[in-house]
Amino acid sequence: MDIKQIQELIKFVSRSGVNEVAIEQEDFKITIKTNQAPTVVHATIPQAPLVQAAAPVATAPTAPVAATPAVPAAEDTSKYITIKSPMIGTFYRSASPEKPMFVNVGDEIGAGKVVCIIEAMKLFNEIESEVSGRIVKILVDNASPVEYDQPLFLVEPI
Repeated sequence: MDIKQIQELIKFVSRSGVNEVAIEQEDFKITIKTNQAPTVVHATIPQAPLVQAAAPVATAPTAPVAATPAVPAAEDTSKYITIKSPMIGTFYRSASPEKPMFVNVGDEIGAGKVVCIIEAMKLFNEIESEVSGRIVKILVDNASPVEYDQPLFLVEPI
């Protein structure tokens, strides 16, 4: 298998909703795992009808339920551009532990600016921004694994 076939397989797996794929050939073995929620398949098997016991009736009066505070609305991220991972690997915010981070929240970036490094198979790949704007949120922790097409940064266009 060449790198192009592997990349196409990764794209297929990420779109299909499958959690894991393993392929073995004579001298080659690859396993691709995703962080997606497992797909659950329910099958209906005919059975004898179940008999349910009647629920006991409450005799004591119940206290009024206190109103629960409204849950704040989820943050609207539709106005932001997402920088996504172009590959599977390990996400790093700086070139080495002693060096400063490539970007921080609030930094303005331009197209072509390096925003992180993703290590894949012992190769360190600099990931450049394709957009100009201001970093609003960093969605991945330093030194954590990332999947193909996983959101890394939210950018507010300028």
